[in-house]
Amino acid sequence: MKSLINAAAVAALAHERVDWRFKGLPVSWSGRTVAQICAERPDLFAGGPLGPVCVLDAAALEHNLQTMAQWCARHGVELAPHGKTHMAPQLVARQFEAGATAVTAATVSQVRTYRAFGVREVVLANELVDPAGLAWLAAELDSDDGFRLLCWVDSVRGVELMDRALDAGGGRRPVDVCVELGAPGTRTGCRDDDTADAVAQAVLASRRVRLAGVAGYEAALGHDVSSAGVRPVLDYLRRLRATAVRLAPLCESDEMIVTAGGSTHFDVVATELLGAWRTIVRSGAYLTNDDGLYHRTSPLTRPGASGAGLRAALHVWAQISSRPEPGLALVTMGRRDVSFDQDMPVPQRLRTPSGWTDGALAECEVTKLNDQHAFLQLSETADTQIQVGDWIEFGVSHPCTVFDKWQLIPALDERGRVVDLVRTFF
Repeated sequence: MKSLINAAAVAALAHERVDWRFKGLPVSWSGRTVAQICAERPDLFAGGPLGPVCVLDAAALEHNLQTMAQWCARHGVELAPHGKTHMAPQLVARQFEAGATAVTAATVSQVRTYRAFGVREVVLANELVDPAGLAWLAAELDSDDGFRLLCWVDSVRGVELMDRALDAGGGRRPVDVCVELGAPGTRTGCRDDDTADAVAQAVLASRRVRLAGVAGYEAALGHDVSSAGVRPVLDYLRRLRATAVRLAPLCESDEMIVTAGGSTHFDVVATELLGAWRTIVRSGAYLTNDDGLYHRTSPLTRPGASGAGLRAALHVWAQISSRPEPGLALVTMGRRDVSFDQDMPVPQRLRTPSGWTDGALAECEVTKLNDQHAFLQLSETADTQIQVGDWIEFGVSHPCTVFDKWQLIPALDERGRVVDLVRTFF
């Protein structure tokens, strides 16, 4: 079986030299290659990071990779992790090694990035009607018979635009598509059976696109994991299953695909969408999980979850730069460094000149972020301990909007030593 990614292209990232482009990293690393730095396993803080600095927990990453792979195997589903989460070929390579069968992308530009690293199986979880993007895709498919892309369609007009653009491009291979089912008030996707059937018929009439399955995204209905919150998700997935059953006889590919499954409800997807087809979930946040949204909602970490669970593997370290008044600390971390679209960062560990302190930040919270500052409200106890110059580790909520702020992220072992530097491409 051929590799799903070009290992040599990924390995070549180790020869990139570290310099001023990569914020947060020690100045002493400048001019040296990633491979040279990682070979020495330096202590990040001994090197003098120019905070804030984003880090990955290497052991937690490996744990999450294996935990999710084992979960998918037990439940009989495939995993095409959403690569938009991290846009890091090194991490995609590890996801493939752990059993993922494709990478999911959200835009054709993201597909181009992964194709630059030889990724052979891509799910574009969106409609593609841009003539320039379709011309590129047609040429890419023709240049590599081992490359397969699957994307969505949700309108007859969209199918016609794809057909026209691909016909003008002269590509010889058809593009595989899934009819996407949506829900009223949510994102893309056919809203009713008649529309879904009409789109499927338009695909069958096309010479340039080929019906490969049915797709959806249940998390567009929300992240509420209570019984009441899951009920509309169940209703939606049962509609998706009924659509798959109805369209299965029309499928033009060798194997029909039914795909859904973000990072909150993939357990319900596995229960509802197994059938005489390939069932593919597309969770991306599982790899790092978090200390907010997905810690609360992932089937493997939310209250009541059993088993090994997932561990938070992405953190941002920042320094206290000001104590302008009692109960308040200003920290060198802001909207340009950490996510804030779901929850504020969570203060966790304190690093003072005398060492690490656990528990000192209990009942402290970030109340506001500016572009480059965080406002940390301190508890009475912390107010007497925390000083200007101390460092704080913050947990994050929603890893997607942390990764895109960092181009080179150190992965640390349990002693805080650098074992890898992960390159992102946003």
